[in-house]
Amino acid sequence: MTAAGTRTDGALAGGGLLDRERIVARPGFNRWLVPPAALAIHLCIGMAYGFSVFWLPLSKSLGITASTACPDLTLASALFTTTCDWRVADLGWIYTLFFVLLGSSAAIWGGWLERAGPRKAGVVSACCWCGGIILAAIGVITHQLWMMWLGAGVIGGIGLGLGYISPVSTLIKWFPDRRGMATGMAIMGFGGGAMIGAPLANLLMNAFKTDSSVGVWQTFIVMAVIYFVFMMGGAFGYRIPPAGWRPEGWTPPAAKSTMITTKHVHLSNAHRTKQFWLIWAVLCLNVSAGIGVIGMASPMLQEIFAGSLIGLPDVGFAQLDAGQKASIATIAAGFAGLLSLFNIGGRFFWASLSDKIGRKNTYYCFFVLGIVLYALAPTFAGMGNKALFVLSFGIILSMYGGGFATIPAYLADIFGTQFVGAIHGRLLTAWATAGIVGPVVVNYIREAQIAAGVAPGPTLYTGTMYILAGMLALGLIANALIRPLSDKWFMSDDEVAALQAKSAAVNAGPTGSFGIGTGGLDAKAMLAWAVVGIPLLWGVWVTLRATFALFG
Repeated sequence: MTAAGTRTDGALAGGGLLDRERIVARPGFNRWLVPPAALAIHLCIGMAYGFSVFWLPLSKSLGITASTACPDLTLASALFTTTCDWRVADLGWIYTLFFVLLGSSAAIWGGWLERAGPRKAGVVSACCWCGGIILAAIGVITHQLWMMWLGAGVIGGIGLGLGYISPVSTLIKWFPDRRGMATGMAIMGFGGGAMIGAPLANLLMNAFKTDSSVGVWQTFIVMAVIYFVFMMGGAFGYRIPPAGWRPEGWTPPAAKSTMITTKHVHLSNAHRTKQFWLIWAVLCLNVSAGIGVIGMASPMLQEIFAGSLIGLPDVGFAQLDAGQKASIATIAAGFAGLLSLFNIGGRFFWASLSDKIGRKNTYYCFFVLGIVLYALAPTFAGMGNKALFVLSFGIILSMYGGGFATIPAYLADIFGTQFVGAIHGRLLTAWATAGIVGPVVVNYIREAQIAAGVAPGPTLYTGTMYILAGMLALGLIANALIRPLSDKWFMSDDEVAALQAKSAAVNAGPTGSFGIGTGGLDAKAMLAWAVVGIPLLWGVWVTLRATFALFG
């Protein structure tokens, strides 16, 4: 029996090694091998969230023990200087580029990915992400910031976008009976990447550090090699089901197979509605507030609590010696990892809660609770209360992750499900915008405070926290203005029926499991899960150990 030109006896319909036709699953393939393949890629590219562990070491790449500062340094001159150390704000643009290029590349090449298949996209993602990190390492060696921007930020950012979207539609096809779980597994991996990468990077930097090097470029190269191996393994582990495939014994619920009486907005009209732009603003403002904190998590904790992290509450950051700064950097890397745990948990918790209380009410929770926590963060820092400070930002990051998990359902509520995937792709430009706004607000306010003579400590970030609270207040207003669409925006029942008739014609061939997708968590699947599960468990262990050190 054939389906869409692919024989179920195992023969391939042709195509190159990376082509979509080459990765159609054959009888005996276990669908539980696909999620660990997706995790292998997402856990690697998720290190984008943990790049803040490099900022302070890179700001001393010339001076080694202290920054070689140049008072007249500008952003333009920082790109090419070989005699001045970079400022943290200059380095933070790499983080901004990550998410600008992620959102842009996801929107631009999403259609290509559907045609080319997840394996080709995964390979391109691995080459871009890991190749970009290698180029950034060369930038560190030659002390050329523009090369770091181009390598890690631009090329790496394109790799992030392709890697981020490569497994989502594939997992939905393999798990039509568990769609929420399937997409949750992929998004969880991206949120948890820093939990592994941040402590690993700190470990490697300490190992490579010498009297003439802060150990960053060596760490970049080692991590790029490790990530390339894992990402290529994930890309070649991808398979897609043949047309007409269904899980053994599963039939689509009748209520979900026909949507003729359900209202839908056409893709070409969605962006013409004010609701689209209000939701765009809601996502952008929620993400801007969270993404800026993630990008500065490690330096922020070190500069605010300084010696108190290692039992020296009266010692400020500037008074710490090199060994003490290395110790608190390890704890701060654990803080970045802890935020990843909250980021992961929030994607499941808030998305599940939104099914009960509604998407709009969920975003009300994000904004109201976020405003309160950001407003109180300076107080917690001034009190020296690490527990409340860390818990506050943990909750904030859970809502950051929860925002990503909830927004597709919010779009489906407003615009219907017929084009929700494409509409969501366009909405990710809000993430790209937030990638500029959030880090710029946090990084440059910090630099302005330092230029004004504010020493590293709690007051260095006070103004930033109040501004982020104000951004969430704007998001609260945008969320309140969202109303149901008027009937003029919806397609007629005949238009919806015509679209579904085309889909029905495409899938009119034979259906069934074809002996594909069965097996459950057998030995081979468990081995694949162990490959990604062991590093993930190590990240959890290191994170929890650093958490105990943080509060010990």
